[in-house]
Amino acid sequence: MLINTHHHGDHSGGNISFKGLVEHVLAHENSKKNQEAGAIKNKSEDKQLYPDQTYTNVWCQKVGKEKICLYYFGAGHTNGDSFVHFERANIVHCGDLVFNRRHPYVDRGAGANIKSWIQVLDKALQKFDKDTQYIFGHAGTGYKVTGTADDLKIFQEYLGNVLKFTEAEIKAGKTKEEFLKNKMIPGSDEWKGDGASRPLEAAWDELHAK
Repeated sequence: MLINTHHHGDHSGGNISFKGLVEHVLAHENSKKNQEAGAIKNKSEDKQLYPDQTYTNVWCQKVGKEKICLYYFGAGHTNGDSFVHFERANIVHCGDLVFNRRHPYVDRGAGANIKSWIQVLDKALQKFDKDTQYIFGHAGTGYKVTGTADDLKIFQEYLGNVLKFTEAEIKAGKTKEEFLKNKMIPGSDEWKGDGASRPLEAAWDELHAK
């Protein structure tokens, strides 16, 4: 079985390499819809191996001595992201629901929502325990792609700072063009380098869509 945490090409683009090698491809139902829509838009349907199994909220199955569960807690990085929990090992793959000290891509075209994303991380922290080890989709230079619940909390705080900063700049009368020149998120100094405009633009659009 091949599991996709979500539909983006760096997480599902290699599916086609497993054609004929795996019995099933599994993902959240929205991930499959997003993958299909993206392939049609990019005229890359011949390069896809779509999920043939999907789930809505929870999927669990025993695999040998391990039990694997997928959880969907709502819109975050997209509207189809899964946490994948290997229960016996107590390891959770977060896909792109966690960017460790790296500015995230927020795919609003695929249903991403920063406010909901904060709540999704809350649900994960409540579901998994203090000893759970996490694997992240991406990490900033010098940081690991593995970590603990503390890293989830820090990323959650970062997302809150993105919304808080954006709201303050809107109230201050900044234009979108002026706002997107910002390179840092106040209160989240560990997030450095290029890419701040991605979450900032998403937050700006999200707050204006209210």
